[in-house]
Amino acid sequence: EGRRNICVVGAGPGGLAAVKIIKDSPQFKAGEWTVTAFEARDSIGGIWLPAPPTGDPPLTPLYDSLTTNLPHPVMAYTSFSFPPGTALFPPASTVLTYLDAYASHFELYPHIRLNTAVLSATRDPSGPAGKWTVIVRTGAAHANSTETHTFDHLVVANGHYRTPRLPATPGLARWVDARKAFHAVHYRNPGTFGAAQTVLVVGAGPSGQDLITDLLASGRTVVHSATGAVRDDVRDGRLKVRGRVAQYLDPAAGKVLFEDGTEESCVDSVVLATGYKVECAFLPPALLQHALPPGAPPLPRALYNSTHHVFPLARHVFPLVDADTLPPSSIAFVGLPVRVAPLPLLEAQMRAILHVFEHPDSLDPTEEAIDIVARYEFLRTQLAIARAWHRFDGHEQFAYRDALHAFAGHPLRVPAWEIEMYDVKGVLREEWRDLERAGLADEWARGVGEGGIEQWVEMMHKLLKRAEERHLERSRL
Repeated sequence: EGRRNICVVGAGPGGLAAVKIIKDSPQFKAGEWTVTAFEARDSIGGIWLPAPPTGDPPLTPLYDSLTTNLPHPVMAYTSFSFPPGTALFPPASTVLTYLDAYASHFELYPHIRLNTAVLSATRDPSGPAGKWTVIVRTGAAHANSTETHTFDHLVVANGHYRTPRLPATPGLARWVDARKAFHAVHYRNPGTFGAAQTVLVVGAGPSGQDLITDLLASGRTVVHSATGAVRDDVRDGRLKVRGRVAQYLDPAAGKVLFEDGTEESCVDSVVLATGYKVECAFLPPALLQHALPPGAPPLPRALYNSTHHVFPLARHVFPLVDADTLPPSSIAFVGLPVRVAPLPLLEAQMRAILHVFEHPDSLDPTEEAIDIVARYEFLRTQLAIARAWHRFDGHEQFAYRDALHAFAGHPLRVPAWEIEMYDVKGVLREEWRDLERAGLADEWARGVGEGGIEQWVEMMHKLLKRAEERHLERSRL
């Protein structure tokens, strides 16, 4: 009696952080809270768990050459470092091993049910204490075995890198039907393109850049389409930089028209690195409407999923709608912000979530509404508020993390070195790649971290100095 049960949807990076922070709480240790995480796949790890490019869509967008685009001391959970000697920008397999070590070290596995997909989560506000009814499917995807569970709180940590987002560019459907265009969620390595020799890569995010690197290394010619790009041909014409695609013309001739009026022909294949949709299919429309929300102010009384953002959420986490239907302390969304160092942010979000679960009155609806409207007004000058809503620019993510910890009464604050190294992540990554090409990376990493995080900070400063010296040398030449 009086015990509260918390359901976590997913056991990827967000779900693992949720279980860990719940286990840390005095309420859990006193037996007042329980936690159960449901994971549809056969192991933890989310997008870092490999899977073949089958299914529509595949279980993960993970491709063979993926390495982190952040140095791991910046990327790691604040409570758990990567092992000493780890490559500064490790491959995906190392990240998966790290997530498994995190789950093992903090004894999370007993609270995770694998091969258990959440089919629906509904809440009856008129029922006893507004509890959640969660229906799960156990076993293989085609199995009919279901279970029904009751929970007091729901943490949505299902991840948002599975359902592809395709641009609404005229003519694209013909290319897709002709199997000459596909989303990057299906990409694994250059062999995915078969005999195609000229590939159009659409998108300028990390996966798009990695695709270009892979394709050039395989000897192919790449046409790279990116919004706002200036037309240019580099690498002896093997890399053609172009602006936004205006129309896909005849797929048989491989013709593509760009917004500047120029055309490319003989394009053999198109890969769309154009992002993913926010999906929470287990939440019914009565709780989460699948549509673009109306303009604000005033804030809508219902919760909306535009597929770009969930709105309105206080602190990008808590629903700020009709409190009788969906109180802020009943459900929380983790991992929605993008362009961030995700793992430490997930732990910070969970500390704030548990604070609200324990102290529902700690969220002031009026103050939170003012903050949401202020962000809305700030973004109003941009073309797409929905696309920009959960995107953090500059140092916004670090102020956000500190504010979450302050709200939760936790002393942790972002150290200055982390902000410094995040700002120069591109320089560090390129310099680390140069060390790998020269066969020096293992020597640089050997033993680093055995004496604590300060050794990694010192090594990254050395790497920056090396980059500066090489740049000066190239300038003299």
